[in-house]
Amino acid sequence: MLTPDQLQKYADVLLWGMKVARKPGFDPQDIVLLRYDFPARPLAEILFEKLITQNLYPVHRLSGSPAMEHALFSKGSSRQITFIPPGEEELMRHLNGCISLLAPESLTHLQDVDPERIGKSVLSRKKLRDILDHRENQGLFSWTLGLLATPELARNAGIDEQRYWDQIVRACYLDSPDPVQQWQEIFEQANEIKNVLNSLAIDELHLQSDRCDLIVTPGQKRQWVGVSGHNIPSFEIFTSPDWRGTTGVYCMDQPTYRSGNLVTNLRLEFKDGRVSNASAERGEAFVHKQLQLDQNANKIGEFSLTDKRFSRIDTFMAHTLFDENYGGDFGNCHIALGASYAETYAPGAGQLSEDIKSNLGFNDSALHWDLVNIEPKRVTAKLASGERRTIYEDGIFTL
Repeated sequence: MLTPDQLQKYADVLLWGMKVARKPGFDPQDIVLLRYDFPARPLAEILFEKLITQNLYPVHRLSGSPAMEHALFSKGSSRQITFIPPGEEELMRHLNGCISLLAPESLTHLQDVDPERIGKSVLSRKKLRDILDHRENQGLFSWTLGLLATPELARNAGIDEQRYWDQIVRACYLDSPDPVQQWQEIFEQANEIKNVLNSLAIDELHLQSDRCDLIVTPGQKRQWVGVSGHNIPSFEIFTSPDWRGTTGVYCMDQPTYRSGNLVTNLRLEFKDGRVSNASAERGEAFVHKQLQLDQNANKIGEFSLTDKRFSRIDTFMAHTLFDENYGGDFGNCHIALGASYAETYAPGAGQLSEDIKSNLGFNDSALHWDLVNIEPKRVTAKLASGERRTIYEDGIFTL
């Protein structure tokens, strides 16, 4: 468990993340959604009090239990699965912030449920995500999320619960006298890296490792973003490429849990921007169903790199929030299948229309699935001048 002092620090870091992610900042009486799993209640209570004392309006929502989720997706009718409660859209249209506290009591309770049923729910709720995306692009909304250890997470990660808590403490810098200041310093250092990346006219990125040989095209009017306050912890620096220029092979060697399914050693072949072949050691049938979630689920929406100098995560955590920020010996690269991020549009997310998205190869999908590779690797940029420059090697940006 976290000590009372560490819980206070965690709450302060999460508040920092939500606030720094919204460039105009927050005004008194702004509405903040506090969504949490039941084991996260102690931290939710601290955050609720802090939001009250800061004259914000918290709305708290307890997430459904694993038994509730299983009942819905295994026994619910199609209309029940896609049902959106009255008032939900109205709330989304007025939200200014959201803090989500994840503490899953089960990772595999939906493994016997047809993924297509879960996919229906995801598709039906996309309009709510689109509302929040639009508000965020207008500077009206921001979000962050954090993770708390549970016996289920520790068991699936293959470590004891105390070590899991220790990873959270180290990853979030809760062992620092002033973790908010520590995060502010990481934020500023990451900005320096992004500024250099954004100064390069990159036509093509070439990812090479023992099992990866992937070409990614950043595309026009893109920028690198990350370490923005979204997600605690978050050390990744990423862009949303032009999906049409993706070709070659990408291998995910960090296991992933999604919708109750475990997928290991996933190998994807890309041709003309689409996944042309997919195989996995475990979970292959599930992968194929995810790739068919909608017409764009088989295209890339994100290309990301984590610098091991920032991340102190050095073990598999069985949760994407930590695994996509793995530091270890060689950092990590991950791609995401599905939706791209509007914030990677250089002129500004608020100016990214549907026509521009389509013309510039920004992907739009209900899916966003991060797939992590932790092998030693090199990423080479082909610049508009014809020069080839190594920008990342063995876990470090070489700028």
